[in-house]
Amino acid sequence: MPRATRPSAKPVAAPLAAPPSPPPPRRRRKRVALIIETSNEYARGLLHGIRAYIREHENWDIDLDERRRGEATRWLKDFRGDGVIARIENAAIADEVQASGLPCVDVSAARQVPGIPWVETDDAEIARMAFEHLTERGLRRLAFCGDEHFNWALWRRDAFVKLVERAGLDCAVFPPPHRARHLAHEAELTALSDWVAGLPRPVGVMACYDIRGRQVLAACRALDLAVPDDVAVIGVDNDELLCDLSDPPLSSVAPDTDSTGYLAAQLLDRMMHDREPVPPTAHLVKPLGVVPRLSTDTLAIADPQMAKAVRFIRAHACDGINVADVLRQVSGMSRRVFENEFKKLFGRMPHEEIVRTRVQRVKELLTQTDLPLYTVANRAGFKHVEYMSVVFKKKTGVPPSEYRERKGK
Repeated sequence: MPRATRPSAKPVAAPLAAPPSPPPPRRRRKRVALIIETSNEYARGLLHGIRAYIREHENWDIDLDERRRGEATRWLKDFRGDGVIARIENAAIADEVQASGLPCVDVSAARQVPGIPWVETDDAEIARMAFEHLTERGLRRLAFCGDEHFNWALWRRDAFVKLVERAGLDCAVFPPPHRARHLAHEAELTALSDWVAGLPRPVGVMACYDIRGRQVLAACRALDLAVPDDVAVIGVDNDELLCDLSDPPLSSVAPDTDSTGYLAAQLLDRMMHDREPVPPTAHLVKPLGVVPRLSTDTLAIADPQMAKAVRFIRAHACDGINVADVLRQVSGMSRRVFENEFKKLFGRMPHEEIVRTRVQRVKELLTQTDLPLYTVANRAGFKHVEYMSVVFKKKTGVPPSEYRERKGK
């Protein structure tokens, strides 16, 4: 009997392959106009900060052309973009920005468009740093050289004068309130030179920005006044090229322009993505600190004993000295008399000056190096990093690691 054969199985069709998923739609990059000049250090610092933000976050297509300060654009009215960061210095730029209808962050102190958020340097804090830098050198005659065309110059003037008056001192101001705004350039420089000639000496002068500081130094040279012994000068912006080309090199308060630009970009990003409304308020960024140069390298103290003590503290505070070590540098003076005289001259006790000098050194090391905290503590004269952290937070409001992170933007 023939063997039964098993029916062959029907071939099973292979399942059809699923069609490939379409690639996700490519997200369109935001297009942003930067109405910021490229002609000075402050504005370039803003651009560095904006660049840092977009490198860390979503990249933007940037429209930026070379311009002078306050120069209006000719293309913003036709700009098809998503947002604007602008130094709105005058009515012409304000009209262009408002006509665009785009989200905008202002990085000018002119306040031409009150209804939008603006980011600026903290001018009161800049004035405080300049005031303390001059008075720490024993200067008790102070002056402010301003420029009444700019809000930031007026705000710095008002804050500086208030600090001087609060200290029970007098402050000479250029230009005086009654001076006409439309003086020709040469006439203004002549008036500035006459003003410098009439200042009591020795005097510490805060210039509202570095260019003004250079003009004060030029007036001193023309008048044969010694800088810094007769006139000590500090500017603002720390434009390194301008400061180093000055004669002598100009001390300056350094604004934190990188953080200012970074914050402006952060606010605009929020506005463009409608994450949350940004109120039209001021966002003020504190300066980094004073960069001392030869124009303020003086110690205007008549008492040679006190001058010797201060020089010793500033030279050796980070070597672990104490008040007893300082007292050994002066002769014939009890500790109580020494401390009373020191406080009368500088407004703080010798121990406070030692701590202040050490904290300043910590700030420099945190922002200028990547040294670990225990090395920073050692180089600043603190035996233990924990004690340094406690003192630093008490003086600055933040621990050292957070200070480094904030200033590292």
